[in-house]
Amino acid sequence: MPTSPPRATGPLPPSRTEPDGSAVVRVLSYNIRSMRDDTDALARVITACEPDLVLIQEAPRFFRWRKKLARLAAASGQVILSGGATASGPALLCSLRATVERTEDVLLPLTPGLHRRGFATAVVRFGGARLGVLSCHLSLQKDERYEQGGMLLDRLAALGTPHAVAGGDLNERPGGRTFRRLAGELGDCWTAAPWGAEYTSTPVDPRQRIDAILTTPGVEVLGCGVPLGQPGVTEEDLRAATDHLPVLAALRLPAS
Repeated sequence: MPTSPPRATGPLPPSRTEPDGSAVVRVLSYNIRSMRDDTDALARVITACEPDLVLIQEAPRFFRWRKKLARLAAASGQVILSGGATASGPALLCSLRATVERTEDVLLPLTPGLHRRGFATAVVRFGGARLGVLSCHLSLQKDERYEQGGMLLDRLAALGTPHAVAGGDLNERPGGRTFRRLAGELGDCWTAAPWGAEYTSTPVDPRQRIDAILTTPGVEVLGCGVPLGQPGVTEEDLRAATDHLPVLAALRLPAS
């Protein structure tokens, strides 16, 4: 019977740029439930994770949504990169370490009677490393979710970067058809280098992993998981911030 890799202990590596142009970046994926919960706790969690990129799902989409997202970015040491209502929920934040080449918000085909979905995408650089980025929140309906998984793969390829990272609320466990489709072409960061905790739903009693960070081949995963034990991240804040637990990954990107 195959065994899973041992779970890493200790803190994740800090962000840095190497002399050869390669870069270590921290990526956080987080469903924030439209900021309907404790936004101070949410900002504290994001800040403590020290991310270079924040891949958000369920960003505010209605009245004064830009102001709400900007407030969260400022409170957590980030700036808005793309997304929000214009991507039907997914959004991207980044630190000032990122050099932004371009962004694009993508609305996916609407299935009558179901929620409109979208992708927030960008191309950024860290040192000599160029990276495509995508945040997603896939459908609750299994057939639509599977089709959206294919669109995600196509959109990542269309970014035209040597390496890419996608993250989000997949609304499916690792054994599901869409999750397996994505992990068949992309690397599941938790599987590659488990760190922290695994389950992301729900914060009060986590029993399933439905949120993930995935990367294209060539990206080295240094650790990935729910940041329990990360300095500054408390269980109280995680429970109060939203109805999902975040996923934090440290990635080494080769120079492009």
